[in-house]
Amino acid sequence: MHLVVDIGNSNVVCGIFDGSTCLHNWRWDTIKNEQIKMYYQKRLIHNLLENKIDIPNITHVSVSSVVPQINDTIEALLDELFTVKSTFIQHNTHPDLVISTDNPIEMGTDLIANAVAAIHKTKDDTIIVDFGTALTFTVVTRQLDILGVAIAPGLFTALKSLHGGTAQLPEVSAALPKSVIGKNTTHAIQAGIFRGYIGLVKEIIHQIELEQGHRFSRIATGGLSGVLDPLNKEFDYVDKNLTLNGIRLIGMN
Repeated sequence: MHLVVDIGNSNVVCGIFDGSTCLHNWRWDTIKNEQIKMYYQKRLIHNLLENKIDIPNITHVSVSSVVPQINDTIEALLDELFTVKSTFIQHNTHPDLVISTDNPIEMGTDLIANAVAAIHKTKDDTIIVDFGTALTFTVVTRQLDILGVAIAPGLFTALKSLHGGTAQLPEVSAALPKSVIGKNTTHAIQAGIFRGYIGLVKEIIHQIELEQGHRFSRIATGGLSGVLDPLNKEFDYVDKNLTLNGIRLIGMN
């Protein structure tokens, strides 16, 4: 079995794969205090035991992280628990991947994993839209050449920023209102953010394809990829396990 770990700014997601099948996945908050090791060790062991997964059956451990300050602690935890050495993905871990940006080392390993998994799935030039803490658009060719990325604040990031930066606007739930004209403050924020993000996603995809001169395959992923229902027809695939699968594929190289 293959343990896959995706360390993001808001959540740490773990997946257990048997071959290409994701048997289990677990999501926890990302913490950066002195309780890191105990917090994740307790949760990981609990979930392994609860799902009757014997630790010796874990033969591969692969990790993507965009939170470098906790990497050493997580690596020490994993190396203590498992007999196999954990692999932390870097920008140059995958031998066939090309990153055609000014500074490839700056590319988030979660986006690299998304690109690898997307091409494995589509075998086509692809735009991956990841609805996470940041809203990212990764553009990758079928030859595994990442052309570049567009980044906007994620949906929750935008909501929290609006609430935190104003005196009278409340923090609202992630829901798409029926009307774009809000009749109260909560609905007004939801209309502006969620309806606005529908337009943002469509426009970025349109401009990417306009610049490149052809339609791309399109994949949505991330924790909020299912919130914006009107965008469903814009995507060929919605795959919430895309990042985990990409980490698995890179870790098997």
